[in-house]
Amino acid sequence: YSRCFIVGADNVGSKQMQEIRMALRGCAVVLMGKNTMMRKAIRGHLETNPNLEKLLPHIVNNVGFVFTNEDLVEVRDKLLANKKKAPARAGAIAPCPVTIPSQNTGLGPEKTSFFQALQIPTKISRGT
Repeated sequence: YSRCFIVGADNVGSKQMQEIRMALRGCAVVLMGKNTMMRKAIRGHLETNPNLEKLLPHIVNNVGFVFTNEDLVEVRDKLLANKKKAPARAGAIAPCPVTIPSQNTGLGPEKTSFFQALQIPTKISRGT
């Protein structure tokens, strides 16, 4: 393949990944896997295509490659068409800073355990 996209795959579910692969079928190949295995696979093809060496420094965190010979704009449009917003899952890291101002919640003192389970410090003032 003569062209390649480097894609971040954080918080992408298997169903969404399957839809992306089906949308790209016939025009592109998606390569995902453990970073060490992807490095090993790319190093195995360096003899036939020395330009692949430029990809090695980009294999960090949760990334994948989309290889294609087609027009990059068309493949990019197909990738972006499968981009979806999803609700946050437990343990997920927020992509932007989240600030909750301190205020009276209107909840009774018995609800402090709910916030403490979320590791949010609470304070009971005047019984409310």
